[in-house]
Amino acid sequence: MPQFLDTASSGFEDAFDTLLNAKREDSPDVDAVVADIIADVRARGDAAVIELTQRFDRMTLTPDTIAISSEEIALAIDEVPAPERAALELAATRIRAYHARQMPEDASWIDDAGATLGWRWTPVSSAGLYVPGGLASYPSSVLMNAIPAKVAGVPRLAITVPTPDGVLNPLVLLAAKIADVDEIYRIGGAQAIAALAYGTKTIPSVDKITGPGNAFVAAAKRRVFGKVGIDMIAGPSEILVIADASNDPDWIALDLLSQAEHDESAQSILITDNAAFGRAVANAVDTRLQTLERRVIAGISWRDNGAIITVRDLDEAANLSNRIAPEHLEICVADPDALSQKTIHAGAIFLGQWTPEAIGDYVGGPNHVLPTDRSARFSSGLSVMDFLKRTTLSKMTPATLRTIGPAAETLAKSESLEAHGMSVRARLDRLND
Repeated sequence: MPQFLDTASSGFEDAFDTLLNAKREDSPDVDAVVADIIADVRARGDAAVIELTQRFDRMTLTPDTIAISSEEIALAIDEVPAPERAALELAATRIRAYHARQMPEDASWIDDAGATLGWRWTPVSSAGLYVPGGLASYPSSVLMNAIPAKVAGVPRLAITVPTPDGVLNPLVLLAAKIADVDEIYRIGGAQAIAALAYGTKTIPSVDKITGPGNAFVAAAKRRVFGKVGIDMIAGPSEILVIADASNDPDWIALDLLSQAEHDESAQSILITDNAAFGRAVANAVDTRLQTLERRVIAGISWRDNGAIITVRDLDEAANLSNRIAPEHLEICVADPDALSQKTIHAGAIFLGQWTPEAIGDYVGGPNHVLPTDRSARFSSGLSVMDFLKRTTLSKMTPATLRTIGPAAETLAKSESLEAHGMSVRARLDRLND
């Protein structure tokens, strides 16, 4: 059973703080191992990648077979049934349309001093997307990472996807084709991140790396940050549902389980203003766990990390939600739009009982790569902005320099940066000749 908390209880704050700060991910200290892997790939390139792939994925590669060929891709995607193909294409269309609206505009203007100022947006030259392989293969994540990159205008897009025992995932390859991915490499783990960051003879380096992965992948992304950009260090999945008693308890139970089934460290929380409804949802979860395909994983997640919190009113629910800052927030109340105005910290918000979070994972349109572990307090989900850079533009005229240059010279002197001031003064003196 999950934890049952009540804000009216005298011990609520201590119990809530414990829930909020619990370490959910059982990650061993992998940093030293990852550091050695990265150093090995930097030193030996393809040879290291091939050796590590043999060790971890039980398959033998050569420099010529690290990349998945176009012929292999074509054969694999021919296996995809028509319904799955249509679903991926629908998802891609909606994701592409949503992210196209995120594209920012360049700007330029002349200010009161006569200076021309502005900015220009340009994409990174290349991006690498990490796609988990094996049992945790998610073609939807390919679309969610690759499509924003292509909408942003990234000219070269590479994917790394481990293929344990050499088994290709046709849906992942089809998603990559639909999203116009340029290169696909059959490698994974920290060695894939190292190859993308530093490059090998076969795999050119990239400028930005995005995509989810296990503890080794997360540690590798953390280590290569600075050499390349990264999207975020994502933790276990999370969902918070704020629901009143007008909802079907079974619907809410399924929404909670939709995240619990990801892994044992995932977290599902219900906040309700009706204690009886909370108990009904808990009972519905227990019933569904008897037949759910991933019931062992979901059951451990629900038992160890789940919670049902009873509040006095929905304002209190919104306040608790902001403290949790969940990855996914469902608001299933009479007026979800109004309550959403009070929930300022969340990766993604799903409004109303007809908007299950699972829609957002696949075909809603907004990105499902979202901040976890309370990082929604200060960060956002993946978007085209992750693949764009803003470059500022400035152009002075002689008259402008005469107007604002002396102030720059004064500030340079105050910071004891003589050449700074002199570079301005030399031009001002020419104007006074």
